[in-house]
Amino acid sequence: MTTQKATGHATQHRIELADNLTALAAMPDESGPLIYIDPPFNTGRRQERVTLTTRQAVSGAGDRTGFGGRRYVSTRLARRSFRDAYDDYLLFLEPRLHEGFRVLAADGSFYLHLDPREAHYAKVLVDEIFGRSSFLNEIIWAYDYGGRPRGRWPAKHDTILFYVKNPDDYVFDTDAVDREPYMAPGLVTPEKVARGKRPTDVWWHTIVSPTGKEKTGYPTQKPLGVLKRIVAASSRPGDLVLDFFAGSGTTGAAALALGRRFHLIDCQAEAVAVMAARFTAVPGIAYLGFDPEGSAGPRQANELPGR
Repeated sequence: MTTQKATGHATQHRIELADNLTALAAMPDESGPLIYIDPPFNTGRRQERVTLTTRQAVSGAGDRTGFGGRRYVSTRLARRSFRDAYDDYLLFLEPRLHEGFRVLAADGSFYLHLDPREAHYAKVLVDEIFGRSSFLNEIIWAYDYGGRPRGRWPAKHDTILFYVKNPDDYVFDTDAVDREPYMAPGLVTPEKVARGKRPTDVWWHTIVSPTGKEKTGYPTQKPLGVLKRIVAASSRPGDLVLDFFAGSGTTGAAALALGRRFHLIDCQAEAVAVMAARFTAVPGIAYLGFDPEGSAGPRQANELPGR
């Protein structure tokens, strides 16, 4: 089933409800200039986000305490979750990585977003598929949010592995990337302080705020700033950006903001519904496998969600 809203615009973007292996098999060789994927992290937990609304309580009643000791009553609006545990994570990833390599353009870039528990295993696998010379960076996305265990260093980063199909021919535009403040501005000239510095392979960026405008309510949603940096550096205006673990659709939002096209694939009905709502005002989107104004239907039992 393919649905396109009657906007009078040609199709430029796609949101697809499908098993990503099936969807990738239908795509031509070397058709995607940039691929970013953020597969489930195999945490062994059920990932969950609960959306609440609060109002100030009367006469000290309520179930939450806020600033200044004020009491609030909370009401649950929505709950989204998925299981994030797989018996053989690399066996799950491998055929999808092979298909990603096939679909990646000859001068294309591939970003694989993982957490530290699986990143070192996955890198060995991707080295086999792409070749070790095609590995360019291990990007560390560092943040400062959440619990702090006392028995070890708190884990506050994700790993993004950056590969290219051809290490002698790929797109990388450093001038298009946002700049950062110098950590020691007194050691450089005022001109450099004003301009800022190019990012390194360690990116400090906050998570999506639980109360911010960017949030969609989808578990494990990634921040737009991280994806915009990837899209700006590793694609050209008008290029197609592919994400086959699309989750909340942040890759598409980054592509749209920077004048690129997007193809977002996820196997979870809830994910494509979130994406359809997120892009409801965007013309030229084809919706594959579901009706954005109706029910997407049940998720297949053997399919695995994106992020």
